[in-house]
Order: sequence, then structure tokens, then C-alpha cells
Amino acid sequence: MSGDGPRVRTEVQVMFFDTDCAAVVHNIAYLRFVEIARTLLAEELGLGLAQMADTQKYPVVVRTEIDYRRAARLGDRLVIDGWLDQVERVRFWCAFRIERPDDGALIAEARQTLAIIQMPDARLLRVPEQWERYR
Repeated sequence: MSGDGPRVRTEVQVMFFDTDCAAVVHNIAYLRFVEIARTLLAEELGLGLAQMADTQKYPVVVRTEIDYRRAARLGDRLVIDGWLDQVERVRFWCAFRIERPDDGALIAEARQTLAIIQMPDARLLRVPEQWERYR
């Protein structure tokens, strides 16, 4: 892992609805796993769910990259590590690593580019001033 910013770690268990007919995790399910970690990471960055609803400032995903390394299967327990990887003036990057602890397999790596917008007019905002320390 890289980046000097906040980090989160969470665990998920692969459910039936995460898999295809061969009991292999479907590619779209990895986005849900990343979303869980990203929501926890946002909270660490001062963008908790309730706070976002109050201020109407939301991080929005601009780009997602995922490299699938190994298949996960029905019933697997997976660990998702997420961290703030890079910060610029109006966008930032979060990175994620999904592993299966039972055998140490790297399942997937992902990186997302995000920006913060002010609703309801979807105005692009600068990243919070306190994030300067993560540059």
C-alpha cells in the first residue's frame, strides 16, 4: 500500500447475490466491496454520511480502475484495505486492495478518482483545506 493518508480495513463475506451461475464473484460485485471501503474512508476524511446529508457536499466517482487478479467464490471472506492515495486541488484518488486471508490471495486492486461537489447545483469544490497534509 502507498499513500500517507487515512486507511481503512473492512471484511465482507461473498454472498449468493455476489456470484454468477458458477459461484464465482461477478465483476460488478467488486464495485460494491470497494464502495463499502470508500464509504468508511470518507468518514475518516470527515465526510460521514450524516454530515454529507447536512452539508450537501458529496464525493463523486469520476473514474474507477480495477485489476482482477484471482477469482473469489461463494462463501469466501475477503478483506478490503482502502487508503487515500493522492490529493490535488479539486480531485483525489483512493486505492483499494482486496485479499482472501484464508490463502493470502490477492483478489483485486482498484483505484478511483473522485471530486467533491456541492448539491443541488453540482458545483465542483476544492478538496478540504485540512487535506493539504496528505499531499
